[in-house]
Amino acid sequence: MASRDRVWDITYVATAEGWLYVCVVLDLYARRVVGWSMGSSLGTELALQAFMMAFMRRRPPRTLLFHSDRGVQYTSHAFCRALEHRGIRQSMSRKGDCYDNACAEAFFKTLKTELTNRMFFRTRQEARAAIFEYVEAFYNSRRLHSAIGYVSPCEYEATALQEAA
Repeated sequence: MASRDRVWDITYVATAEGWLYVCVVLDLYARRVVGWSMGSSLGTELALQAFMMAFMRRRPPRTLLFHSDRGVQYTSHAFCRALEHRGIRQSMSRKGDCYDNACAEAFFKTLKTELTNRMFFRTRQEARAAIFEYVEAFYNSRRLHSAIGYVSPCEYEATALQEAA
């Protein structure tokens, strides 16, 4: 199923080794995390890895509109070229727009409330494993979302596919 649009953002999680940066790509249609990456640095590579995961998983149409904030990761030459090469248009709100990435911010608030604020991670690898489990085994497949009728993102997409057939 083709996504309606996507939104990105980055957050950070504390570990005893230092920050673990987490970048996600959300499909706003189903509120599903379709791409993510984690790393010890906040560079363009983090955003590119999340983008490539989302792109490979979803194979979006060339009409996709990709929305992000104005972070240097998303305005870098390498990132803009990756989108352009795949025919994806980039969208950014004007500077200082507090609603720029509200859905991604809501996801990170949920992640921190339900997982990372309750735990102390000794290593970045420990945090990575917990976040992977949360996103792939819980958030996408079992967590209910009020914005999509109190079903999980996977269930919402499956129902939409059945109705379209």
